[in-house]
Amino acid sequence: MATDDLESALTAVGPRLRQLREQRGLTLAEVGRTTGIAVSTLSRLESGGRRPTLELLLPLAKTYRVSLDELVDAPPTGDPRINLRPIRIHGQTMVPLSSRPGGIQAYKFVIPGRKRPQQPTLKTHEGYDWIYVLTGNLRLVLAEHDLVLKAGEAAEFDTRTPHWFGAADEHPVEYLSLFGKQGEKAHVRARPRRARDN
Repeated sequence: MATDDLESALTAVGPRLRQLREQRGLTLAEVGRTTGIAVSTLSRLESGGRRPTLELLLPLAKTYRVSLDELVDAPPTGDPRINLRPIRIHGQTMVPLSSRPGGIQAYKFVIPGRKRPQQPTLKTHEGYDWIYVLTGNLRLVLAEHDLVLKAGEAAEFDTRTPHWFGAADEHPVEYLSLFGKQGEKAHVRARPRRARDN
């Protein structure tokens, strides 16, 4: 790899690390506890203030369940295919559908069904999310709203709004997610959960 290509790849690591952490709903403190890396070091890595090293990237790759190649953006090969490596996180499967760090990221999520309702744990992070349900019924708790999105329904919202996703019933749910950094006012299009029960 040429020096310019190496510098470009290393520069892309910071945004990629932040994107992986936020997509998994983790805080810097949680990542620090898992990896043993100081929060200040993690913050500087994400902002580009600290040069990534192999000893720092190895535990991060393990925590985020990605390969080192996926952390360090390799030079373009001309092959347009995306490496569809499923990632298991918090009991659900996430399949990255795009590979450009720093831009809008596309994912497919598969959440197993549950016979008993789950207690939502709402999280917030920087960004903006658009989701589209492919199959099943997706429960979306967004601040004070408790909604169920059916196949073919979509929602979009600022991820600084407390939110949580889960299967609405015993059937698995699959949905697409487009996630970006820009924040906008929330616009949700789905029937409230109570309307489904009437």
